[in-house]
Amino acid sequence: MNEHNIPFIQSDAVLFGILAGILGLVFYTQQHKAKFWKKFYGVVPALLLCYFLPSLLNSFGLVDAENSKLYYVASRYLLPAALVLLTLSVDLKGIIRLGPKAGIMFITGTIGIIIGGPIAFMVVRAISPETFAGSAAEEIWRGMTTLAGSWIGGGANQAAMKEIYDVPQSAFDKMITVDIIWANIWMGILLFMSKRAKSIDAKTGADVSAIERIKLKMETFQIENKRDVSLNDLMLILGIAFLVTGMGHAFANWISPIITSDYPALANLSLGKSFFWLVVVATTLGIILSFTKARNLEGGGASAVGSVFIYILVATIGLHMDVMKIFDDPIVFLIGGIWIAIHAVLLLVVGKLIKAPLFFLAVGSQANVGGAASAPVVASAFHPSLAPVGVLLAVFGYAIGTYGAWFTGVLLQMVAN
Repeated sequence: MNEHNIPFIQSDAVLFGILAGILGLVFYTQQHKAKFWKKFYGVVPALLLCYFLPSLLNSFGLVDAENSKLYYVASRYLLPAALVLLTLSVDLKGIIRLGPKAGIMFITGTIGIIIGGPIAFMVVRAISPETFAGSAAEEIWRGMTTLAGSWIGGGANQAAMKEIYDVPQSAFDKMITVDIIWANIWMGILLFMSKRAKSIDAKTGADVSAIERIKLKMETFQIENKRDVSLNDLMLILGIAFLVTGMGHAFANWISPIITSDYPALANLSLGKSFFWLVVVATTLGIILSFTKARNLEGGGASAVGSVFIYILVATIGLHMDVMKIFDDPIVFLIGGIWIAIHAVLLLVVGKLIKAPLFFLAVGSQANVGGAASAPVVASAFHPSLAPVGVLLAVFGYAIGTYGAWFTGVLLQMVAN
């Protein structure tokens, strides 16, 4: 920021235009045939740039992300609409037929977060005991509960942990930065690995037949229903997506106050959060629509429109990341790094033991750590037709996120004391 702490870009309209330009530039260069860009995107995932480039605006003080309403609009309007459109063509029976390995890898990822937090806390405290002197230890472990909420479920669960464990705002702010930076580093590694999935699966002897079957079935469905995108299709796609989003808001605004006032036990489990119900309703109605003729809108570009919404959300999330914060409190970032490393190693070990395809490892991890925003994107990195698998697992993460994060908090309190 300048000397008066006023950001250079103050208008959300201008900021949205810049974010749209960044996304357009990334996708234009990604499909460019020049050798440089082919080599560049062979190493650097496009999705990572969609997070990182907007973060530079915040890191260099060009914008005031905290006062921008873009993330709120993207998360409350575009995200639920995207969930509807990405689940519209889902083959639920086919996903169930993926077998138990998908569920095992998801649960393994959750366990990695639950046990990884306390282990990371103890390791870093042994390395730098002076950092945990006095009340600092309590502030750190309480802040870590919000990171557990985000890495098992999502934003609603993260917010729930802040209230349940009375997390100080200063600790919460640090954990948000830890969350965004480490989660995106790990996601970048997964996207890098996704480009080598065939060779990795061949080396581990993974059985990918179930994935190939659902991929083929989804491809066949898309080809059979593919048609030239028309204005009528796009208007119907947007109409359904935002009508369901409106219904989700209506239900969430009705049920949340009732749970908060009349059922405090449920409210403590974040079931009083309107965002939780918004995501659940959007996904549930999207799945219901997949059994109707609305499923045929996939041929008109439903999932493509949904993906556009997701990428806009990704850019607004990146806008809140300050890469310079990593130098402010390196100990907290070390905790986050060890924590995500434990999660990753556990997934790799279990995946190797049960010979799970890399796809299950990547999506199982992102359904925990990334949630509904990035799980479908990582899934589609393996194949565009697999995005609904990421959506469904991410919603399951929302459902258990508060329970898992609460238990992580219990363990953290035990080791801290």
